[in-house]
Amino acid sequence: MRRRLVLGLGAAAAAILSLGLRADPTDRAVFLSSLIWRGTVEAFGGMSGLELTDDGAQFVAISDRGWITQGRLTREGGRLTEIEAEALMPLKHINGKALPRYHDDSEGLAMDRDGALFVSFEATHRVSRYADPTAPATTLPTHPDFAGMQNNSSLEALAMGPDGALYTLPERSGGTSRPFPVYRFRNGKWDDKLSIPRRAPFLPVGADVGPDGKLYVLERHLGGLLGFSSRVRRFDIGAKGLRNEETLLQTGAGVHDNLEGIAVWRDEDGLIRLTMVSDDNYQFFQVTEIVEYVVPE
Repeated sequence: MRRRLVLGLGAAAAAILSLGLRADPTDRAVFLSSLIWRGTVEAFGGMSGLELTDDGAQFVAISDRGWITQGRLTREGGRLTEIEAEALMPLKHINGKALPRYHDDSEGLAMDRDGALFVSFEATHRVSRYADPTAPATTLPTHPDFAGMQNNSSLEALAMGPDGALYTLPERSGGTSRPFPVYRFRNGKWDDKLSIPRRAPFLPVGADVGPDGKLYVLERHLGGLLGFSSRVRRFDIGAKGLRNEETLLQTGAGVHDNLEGIAVWRDEDGLIRLTMVSDDNYQFFQVTEIVEYVVPE
């Protein structure tokens, strides 16, 4: 790694986080640990997408201003203790140069088995493929619906299934009772046959397909001065669509910061883990936070 940011979890913070006041007691997911990630360069912040290796040790993260970094997470006793991150690098445009204005709002992140990265963008609504973090972008075909999406509420979430299919959905559905459309890319084109119910007031901001083959959707709600609430739902992916909705996690306002990226993996005990990262909106009063929950079976 070219440059590292090594952070520890302080004893005082650990004592606070050890309290079980992280989610509704009826939720299935159980809080494990949280870690504040601090950068030393002006570009640091705005983390909106996260991917982990199968063992949860190495990560890739993107910001919503077109930056990418890689690194490693260290745990002791199953709890996060350190993060080591490389220097931020700019994502590249199709011509190999820095992303131009209105093309750099990178939001969702997915990674295939060969390490290629896929990024969804707002403003200029699209999904791009990167052979590696330093490679120029290759833009995937678009769906006709993408052009009409809101500039700051479009392709927030991106996930990849075990068959290589990509799933993306917008932050807004067009109505509080209207389902969120889920667009699937396979065989070189998008289809719009899938959807998930909209359960107000939460809006989707991240997604991943777990090792169990299910679609996990991270959602958030801003409750004014109280801060952000977060929710994670999961769905079976089947021939009849996205079914068997489960709410795994729903936090109170201010429990975590603005969680936007999610990676789902299976730990050494065989349990599903939800690792999430927050977007600090480049504000001094917010933090970049990595949060982990486990889903007992």
